[in-house]
Amino acid sequence: MKKQILYGIFSFLLGAMAFLGTHAYTEAILYEKSTQELIDQMDAKKLAEFQFKEFAEALSLGLYQNDKKKKLEKILASQEKHKILSQKYALYTLSVLLVILGSYFVVSLRAFSFFGSLAALITLALGLIAPIMMVTIHKEVEYLGDVVLSFESKGVLGSIEKLLDGGDVIVAIVISLFSVIIPGVKTFSLLFVSVFMGNSFAHGVIKFFKMIGKWSMADVFVVATFLVYLTGNGSDVSRAEAEVGLYFFLGYVIVSMLVSLSADRMLYRLKK
Repeated sequence: MKKQILYGIFSFLLGAMAFLGTHAYTEAILYEKSTQELIDQMDAKKLAEFQFKEFAEALSLGLYQNDKKKKLEKILASQEKHKILSQKYALYTLSVLLVILGSYFVVSLRAFSFFGSLAALITLALGLIAPIMMVTIHKEVEYLGDVVLSFESKGVLGSIEKLLDGGDVIVAIVISLFSVIIPGVKTFSLLFVSVFMGNSFAHGVIKFFKMIGKWSMADVFVVATFLVYLTGNGSDVSRAEAEVGLYFFLGYVIVSMLVSLSADRMLYRLKK
């Protein structure tokens, strides 16, 4: 009975993670779209038109209304709303993940490995599909203001798709292998180990992933993205903004490492 209650609580927490994570992803996509809409209003031609209408409004002493100003204000409000909601839902998702990780001290290693693996799958999936980083290239132009020259916002899968479209097949395959396929197979294997821990094959799985774990680019990818974020923000012409996909990917790296250690410890105790 106690075990059933425990499994019910874990199932609820995993369901909450999936629900909140899906909302974070949806809001992140809406934030991306509203940002794109805002960027479309910030090229040189449209900024010149906006400044002209601002001048006309000031010259007419308020008799003429700049309709573009209201449109921009509406887009800005929508952008801010979706940004806040995406971050909030991501924070809630990772908070539930912390609760699951905290269960390490109160549940068996097998239960922690099983439910931790499921949590890792959720965060990995969210990290792969959600936007990772938004980068804009801009330039301050006299009389016009801040003119946006280019805008890019992509997740891991989106970046792979772009590489394939651009003909960089080898690079796309390498990133797919080490940042998508290996982490996915590793997580499913940890799930297998937690279910069939008595199987001799389980020990081979753990040993295999210990050997190839150093080739996984998941944690390297997170560090590299943070470096891009830091260097991008230090430039006068570029602006980088970390998005929720990066936090989900970081969550996957942490939970994956802990579950690997848990599964290894579980099998070690079994051998004794």
